[in-house]
Amino acid sequence: MKAVSVRIITDDIKRLVQFHEKSTGFPAKWSTEDFAEIVVSSFTLAIGSTRTLAFFGEGVAQPANNKSVIIEFIVENVDKDYERIKELTSEIVQKPTTMPWGNRSLLFRDPDGNLINFFTPVSPEAIKKFS
Repeated sequence: MKAVSVRIITDDIKRLVQFHEKSTGFPAKWSTEDFAEIVVSSFTLAIGSTRTLAFFGEGVAQPANNKSVIIEFIVENVDKDYERIKELTSEIVQKPTTMPWGNRSLLFRDPDGNLINFFTPVSPEAIKKFS
């Protein structure tokens, strides 16, 4: 098995795609006006409008209602990215902080309230884990 993507469902796909393009620095690839993907080296962030839910069944997902999932991206320098991210959102949950497990982490919310974690391994163990 191989995990390939996480999909966010939203009421405002253009706004959310634009935010994630700016936060990641990667352009979106639009398949339709209701579905786009931001492809980074090891992962795809898929973003679909609520209209795409019709293909899965009624009531399977609620946009802007995530309270338990954190989407994580490893970045070269989380402190440098913080300077850029704080210009995109006022929803900074945690400024860059070194966590007990060795990652320096920045936690923020996208326009739909989804938690996003940018982190940089800083301890020898964390650096080795992600090398």
